[in-house]
Amino acid sequence: MTLRIAPTRELGAARLRSVREMLDSAFAGDFSDDDWEHTLGGVHAWIEDERGIAAHGAVVPRGPRHRGRSLRVGYVEGVAVREDLRRRGLGGAVMAGLERVIDGAYAFGALSASDEGAALYRARGWRVWEGRLEALGPEGVVRLAEDEGSVFLRPAEGRALPDPAAPLVFDWRDGDVM
Repeated sequence: MTLRIAPTRELGAARLRSVREMLDSAFAGDFSDDDWEHTLGGVHAWIEDERGIAAHGAVVPRGPRHRGRSLRVGYVEGVAVREDLRRRGLGGAVMAGLERVIDGAYAFGALSASDEGAALYRARGWRVWEGRLEALGPEGVVRLAEDEGSVFLRPAEGRALPDPAAPLVFDWRDGDVM
């Protein structure tokens, strides 16, 4: 099985349908239309086998503000491995591909991890953001206290992470902001 990397526009309708079906199955029905929208518009890394999509992840651009500056961040979305292939290194292979994208195009990577996924990210050197999380919403800036402790960051090669003494203020989006 070979890791492939391409922007959303190059995947084509059939492959995108296959990715969505695998994500719906992998997340046991807890992958919403908003989650799907968050996964599109960036760069995808995936592995296929004779049954279809075996593993997938995407990195999409986001521009959180920190200390009055807008940062270029690669936000990881839609990472999953098909149930019959878990614990075989496919998730790590997908993340390695996404990390190369982050290293080449962003100041750092960010993601919101489930309890089940956190171990993979920690093992790859991702660190929990110890600072405050906020979002610029329709009513102004709101704290995302429920997301604090589950957001991981990884600096791009040769870069530093932002100072956790100041909040990261993300853009608002439908569904889960983080």
